[in-house]
Amino acid sequence: MALYQTLAFLFVLSGVVFVHEMGHFLVARWCGVKVLAFSIGFGRELFGWVDKHGTRWKLCLIPLGGYVRMLGDADAASARPDAKAVEHDPRHAFPTQPVLSRMAIVAAGPGANMLFAIVVYAALFMTVGQPTTRPVIGAVLPHSAAEDAGLKTGDRFVEIDGQKVTRFEQVRQMTQLAIDRTMNVTVDRGGRHVTFDIRPRIVERTDRFGDVERTPLMGVTSSGETMLERQGPFTALSSATKMTGGIVRDTFVAIGQMIRGVRGSSDIGGPIRIAEVSADAAASGVLSLITLMAFLSVNLGLINMLPIPLLDGGHLLFYAFEVVRGRPLPERVQDIGLKIGVGLVGALMIFATWNDISRYIVRWLS
Repeated sequence: MALYQTLAFLFVLSGVVFVHEMGHFLVARWCGVKVLAFSIGFGRELFGWVDKHGTRWKLCLIPLGGYVRMLGDADAASARPDAKAVEHDPRHAFPTQPVLSRMAIVAAGPGANMLFAIVVYAALFMTVGQPTTRPVIGAVLPHSAAEDAGLKTGDRFVEIDGQKVTRFEQVRQMTQLAIDRTMNVTVDRGGRHVTFDIRPRIVERTDRFGDVERTPLMGVTSSGETMLERQGPFTALSSATKMTGGIVRDTFVAIGQMIRGVRGSSDIGGPIRIAEVSADAAASGVLSLITLMAFLSVNLGLINMLPIPLLDGGHLLFYAFEVVRGRPLPERVQDIGLKIGVGLVGALMIFATWNDISRYIVRWLS
């Protein structure tokens, strides 16, 4: 099982990292920047080769990320320029490119992650179909928020908080995000629209990893009428874009809830959590594994867009200041920002890994 889990983890993580770095690589080449290395992983090189353009493609020992190193970069993070390399070939060096070109190269990584997710979802919707459950209530659980509000079996959800509902999956999704507020719910009851204010009840339960999760529940189940809706190219692309946008929106909502303290931080996981989820997805089949890759690709793109120096969003922030000022920020300011970024990213990695380890401790003690 450990080997199976490891292989699934490597496939998923390396896949989304490859997509991210390929975005940087392609736009850099398009802008005329020479790429010295394209690496999946860090540390000692396991194997690699050099292509006709002089780029070293390699797989390294520590598979927890990757990088594209361009001419003029003194390090893999593109945090400092290599003055000698820039002087030797300024035309093809990254630091000497126009600021808008540098911004495009940096933004291409997260952009590729989003595009990958949209393409994967669209392909699935066209070939397999989008899983759809009619938004009809099959049962109202006793002593639940739904029962107290007056929902009944057979009611069909129309809108929740002003958003149109066409699938029962949306009801579950919206309820999960209403951990600290009341939902405005409109249902169709025998051809008549009826509106309710429902505040989901918070239920604490222990998951299979030993974490105690606070879960908001409305207290309804679906009628079970499900189908796979195969879509045409344009409809599938639209649905895939909406799904990707929904993941982005829900992620920001969840982060805001964590900051306000209404949602626990146990949802934050590191490599061990990704390995466990990857193994579960692989056990369910190739489609589940590919769908997980699309979901993680969106999250990787979002994380990299955070305005933290060291991440792509931090670089974009520095370039935005450069556009406004007409010249780069002082090197001293950039160095301070880089140190802060290293500290923040390091702290997040330690916290996520500690969450992973804590789950194992709880399971071992129980």
